[in-house]
Amino acid sequence: MTLALWRSTLARALHRNRSLPFSRYLQLATVRADGRPANRTVVFRGFLEDTNQLQFITDIRSQKVEEINVYPWGEICWYFPKTREQFRIAGKLVVVGAEHPGVALCSSRRRAWQEISEAARVQFAWPHPGANRAVSSAFEPSAPDTIEPVSNFCLLLLEPETVDLLELRGEPQNRSLYGRDEEGNWSVREVNP
Repeated sequence: MTLALWRSTLARALHRNRSLPFSRYLQLATVRADGRPANRTVVFRGFLEDTNQLQFITDIRSQKVEEINVYPWGEICWYFPKTREQFRIAGKLVVVGAEHPGVALCSSRRRAWQEISEAARVQFAWPHPGANRAVSSAFEPSAPDTIEPVSNFCLLLLEPETVDLLELRGEPQNRSLYGRDEEGNWSVREVNP
């Protein structure tokens, strides 16, 4: 697979903003079953091997997984304050859970589990997200296995189809629209901000 034209620009933004711990946080928008938007902050976990797919993690019990199962499309909005760049990346979302049929993706899910901190792993042993508040002791479970993910741990992938890059420095500002055709080839065009 050929890496997308926008990947080097995003890699440069990540590198130049690396001193800001929150530079790996971004907003993910999905669509609820009733057609209304839903938005939340997620943590970028890198790209899936040599692909353009962005990796995140989530709990299969979460509202976002329910939304993705109905409408498998989403868009992220990622702002880098040091470089004043905003990336809006839209595409199809793929949930890789314990029952996913793809062997390679299941291996990626397992690797993602092994790469997160113990504190992050423990959160997947907490009570059901969105349920009525549990007693405090329910949030102090034993540490899960460090090798094999718990069944509700999911790898969440975003397969980009469009990227809207806005560089907020300069007068006028610069804006580039990247798009992928049906064969998977990327193109870019400069547009007015």
